[in-house]
Amino acid sequence: MKKVLTIAGSDSCGGAGIQADLKTFSAHGLFGMSVITAVTAQNTQGVFGVQDISTELIQKQIEAIFDDISVDAVKIGMVSITDTIKTIAETLSRYQVKNLVIDPVMVSKSGYHLLQPEAKEALIRYLLPMARVVTPNIPEAEVITGMKINHLEDMKKAAVQIYQMKPEYVLIKGGHLEEEAIDLLYDGQDFKYYHSQRIDTKNTHGTGCTLSSAIASNLAKEMSVADAIEAAKAYISVAIKQSFSIGKGVGPTHHFYELYKKAGLI
Repeated sequence: MKKVLTIAGSDSCGGAGIQADLKTFSAHGLFGMSVITAVTAQNTQGVFGVQDISTELIQKQIEAIFDDISVDAVKIGMVSITDTIKTIAETLSRYQVKNLVIDPVMVSKSGYHLLQPEAKEALIRYLLPMARVVTPNIPEAEVITGMKINHLEDMKKAAVQIYQMKPEYVLIKGGHLEEEAIDLLYDGQDFKYYHSQRIDTKNTHGTGCTLSSAIASNLAKEMSVADAIEAAKAYISVAIKQSFSIGKGVGPTHHFYELYKKAGLI
């Protein structure tokens, strides 16, 4: 069985972060492992507190995995402070890390800053050059590049700029575009476009975490980057279509819909 590691924050309501990542790995038939970078107090209505895990314990978590278990892919999500970022980069650099997907989580849907502003440069300097794929949405790409993104041509310029920060591939998610939702993949030479139908639901908690984890899962299965993204997009589209409400705010996607359907549970 392929083994995938998520390095991210914990979401107490289970829709995003570590919990979403592990659900996604399981839905893809993989064994999921975790390094927790922060504990959040959150629900469908917002984030109400964050406590960062010590860098010493983050380092020990990473070492405990890689010193014992072969890892087929790694996904990095919430890394909120500079010291955490440096520790992750320094520790991972000692191992042969395959298929590193970075989801540069910056601000929650409720507006809570999950990446401290002063940590942005550390993310760019230490982690992006290690990535096989980096997956910012439009607001995140704007923060990384310092430019405003209003349409597809802006996305292309931003992708080129982020590629110069040395990831192998850049995927800019275009769900925030006013026109058709288009995701853009750039490999340093060519652009590939992924067109998506907009789904009328408010329940999109954890979609970025889930998509990046699905990409990592597919890379662990030895898919090409383009095919891994295509399959991940299909997975997240179903998960969003079948999303549900569990509270008073933004509900989660349905990570296991296809499996439940095959099992006759729905």
